[in-house]
Amino acid sequence: MSTTQTRAPRNGVDTPALFATLNAVKGDPELAKFRFRATNTWISGTHNRSAIRGFYGAGQEDSTRTDDFTYDADHPAVLVGGGNAPTPVEFLLHAIASCITAGVANIAAARGVTLHEVSSTVEGDIDLLGVLGLSERVRNGYQGIRVTFRISGDAPADVLRGLVEQSRARSAVYDVLTNGTRVDIDVVTA
Repeated sequence: MSTTQTRAPRNGVDTPALFATLNAVKGDPELAKFRFRATNTWISGTHNRSAIRGFYGAGQEDSTRTDDFTYDADHPAVLVGGGNAPTPVEFLLHAIASCITAGVANIAAARGVTLHEVSSTVEGDIDLLGVLGLSERVRNGYQGIRVTFRISGDAPADVLRGLVEQSRARSAVYDVLTNGTRVDIDVVTA
């Protein structure tokens, strides 16, 4: 499908803006380089809070967000936490589900498919022997993640499945989880 084709907004997606973005990036690939940021502050015990606002993208610092988005994380009592918020690894489940869901909405809109429902259930399995340092053979993170989508729209089942597959293939979060990403950690002491 040509990215110069114009479609009306669909599924809450500003499809003309989507195609305009694709065309702008085709014309200037440097516009595709983004840097997202978050800051995190310890509160007490395993409870901490992240704030997200600014990012660099499309060749400039973003100024459209005027307030921080804040997210608390904690551990449940059984893991010596206060149960004040989801665990950090639960945020990964949210991240994979929301990334693929957003992609489904965009791809469906671009292909002229009207969606009626998109929902998912995500489960991940962790063996705490790794995290607790009780086994060198057990990894610290998820041993497996399963995502089940429920989707309906004005297209045949194979087309709807294809929307999810295309979104998975283009998902940044899926890529990070399945291919890994180098993480550098610096420490500044006071």
